[in-house]
Amino acid sequence: RVTRTMSHASAASARTAAPVAGLRAPRRVSRRVNVVPRAVAAGGTANLSSLDDAIESVASLPDATDRLKALIACGSDLVDLPDDQKALNNRVMGCASEAWIDLTLAQDGTVVVRGAAEAQITRGFCGLLCKGLTGLTPDTIAEVPVSVVDSLQIGAANLPTSRANGFRNMLETAKKQARRLRDEDGDGESASAPFPSLVVSADGVAANGVFAETQAAYLEPDETLVDDLVHTLRTKKIGIVAHFYMDAQVQGALMAAREKYEHVFISDSLVMADAAVKMVEAGCESIAVLGVDFMSENVRAILDDAGHTDAKVYRMAAEDIGCSLAEAAQTESYYAYLNEAKDVIANGEPAAHVIYINTALDTKANANAIVPTVTCTSSNVVQTVLQLAHQVPNVNVFYGPDTYMGGNLAHLFSMMSTWTDDEVRAVHPAHDAASVKSLLPRLRYYQDGTCMVHHMFGGDVCDAVEKHYGDAYLTAHFEVPGEMFKSAMRAKRERNMGVVGSTKNILDFVLEKLDEALERNLPAGERLSFVLGTETGMVTAIVRAAAEKLRDAKQSSASKTCLVECEIVFPVSTDAVTDVSGDSSSSSAGGASALDALTIVPGPAGGEGCGLDGGCASCPYMKMNSLASLTSVIDKIGSDAGEALLAPFEPKKYAAADSGPSVAALGCVPILHMRDFTRDKAFSDAFVQDIVSRAR
Repeated sequence: RVTRTMSHASAASARTAAPVAGLRAPRRVSRRVNVVPRAVAAGGTANLSSLDDAIESVASLPDATDRLKALIACGSDLVDLPDDQKALNNRVMGCASEAWIDLTLAQDGTVVVRGAAEAQITRGFCGLLCKGLTGLTPDTIAEVPVSVVDSLQIGAANLPTSRANGFRNMLETAKKQARRLRDEDGDGESASAPFPSLVVSADGVAANGVFAETQAAYLEPDETLVDDLVHTLRTKKIGIVAHFYMDAQVQGALMAAREKYEHVFISDSLVMADAAVKMVEAGCESIAVLGVDFMSENVRAILDDAGHTDAKVYRMAAEDIGCSLAEAAQTESYYAYLNEAKDVIANGEPAAHVIYINTALDTKANANAIVPTVTCTSSNVVQTVLQLAHQVPNVNVFYGPDTYMGGNLAHLFSMMSTWTDDEVRAVHPAHDAASVKSLLPRLRYYQDGTCMVHHMFGGDVCDAVEKHYGDAYLTAHFEVPGEMFKSAMRAKRERNMGVVGSTKNILDFVLEKLDEALERNLPAGERLSFVLGTETGMVTAIVRAAAEKLRDAKQSSASKTCLVECEIVFPVSTDAVTDVSGDSSSSSAGGASALDALTIVPGPAGGEGCGLDGGCASCPYMKMNSLASLTSVIDKIGSDAGEALLAPFEPKKYAAADSGPSVAALGCVPILHMRDFTRDKAFSDAFVQDIVSRAR
């Protein structure tokens, strides 16, 4: 099995934001100081011996309680970092108490480490790191494993998981600074964080970078525009179902409209059709679908299946609103892949096809005719495969069409095969490490299907994330390439600061971590940074939800203050810029122009990809669902002439069968298998029997 890796590099530079709630922004200053590190002065060398000695002084004690006392004692020699040097860039994120760790570079190229912490035990670990890391080179510190926390052998009884995770992130904060010291320029200047971001507080939103400014501009849409939109929707009895990945302008308008009109629903693709059914049953006569074509086709089919054939459904463009991933499952290559499963069945072995929900209904119908098929989402794919393996012994699982999700799934199961049985059972109670390991040879995934957006989160983007945001909360959609997936999984496993899953999983994770920060209520405040490893359309939903939570916290506090902030970082790929340094065509006809000095410009060189308006991971198909197109469509609804013009905007209709179920009905069968599993936590007897009987 292979997970294909794509080479990307960071190419955008974000501006430093002014503080939103009294916290200092990162400083762009020289990190060189005239200090002789202790280890070097004492004849030490730039290796890990000093850190090993510091750990050994704690771990060598025979009793866990004594080891804890020794760790606390490590804080007695800690010289506190002065208050004026405590800033966002050296603050330890996600720590249960306030802590800072700061690295500076001595003239001989080794590092001096200083820190500060409020809690005794955290101060002790900070002191241990300061002692053990001072005198090492940035390269050496950058490679220190997080296992040093476990090497202290203090035990869970004396060191709760939350505290241990805080220790690991203190080390990660030090490693991030070491990486930046290693890569700073000859003048001692560290490069600013390369990606745009939005910083959310109870008092507003600050944008870092031009793309972020564009996103922020649409968070609070014009009230007259929103009122006009709501009036049209209500008067014409129109409901709207929209995907999270919408353009920031239309998302801002829809979220504001949702507060005034109940029939506006924004979600991931799974529940859009269900929401449309509820809207029609509540009185809506038309449904506007903002998404790609398979989503509108699914809405149409589910409405028909529910008996609402008179309800009208409209897309936002007369042209195809495609999806590179859904189209991958309609190729000859994919059907050849399914025929491999058919051959396995012909040999008497059970096989099942797990297909991503983001595919067309006819694709699902055709696949189910070849091999028993069940749909999955990015949030339930792990449980789906494990449940199949539990209910159908020795089943062969064929996953598709998303190559990255399949590779990530295989990588996750490989990791799980090395976990303890209790850790595996926490994921699925019927499995242990051995059963997961036995599944691996029977798990296959399609090798040629990718989402053009998630494809952008490749190796160089992940390198930039590690360098500049290594101590942040990392989020990744299950569809991203393996590098981003592994980074988020590592953050989850090592520091409890990562999540991999669906768009909703990512949103829930951000809000959960904000709740934890609000509960900590640290006196100096706290800023949580989240790297968004998915389409930038998620930014609007996350920022609005975070802003509402922080405003509510401020209003409910006795002091009417809230010092917690939330930064949403969205990575940029080199696919988002074009090198024009050697392009003579960029010069103006009349001679030199202002653009002649530029070596790169926003936007891809050609073909599909990001556009001139951003350069982040942004789906060009989803962006066909603009506010202008929505307004144009709903203005035409309600008149015979207008609706005649909307005929090309209707989703694809599957021809009714002369006898037996229609293609649409057959395409819903794999979805119904998934819904049975969601409801009952087990697959239906009928689906299991279908898998077993076809292999006989």
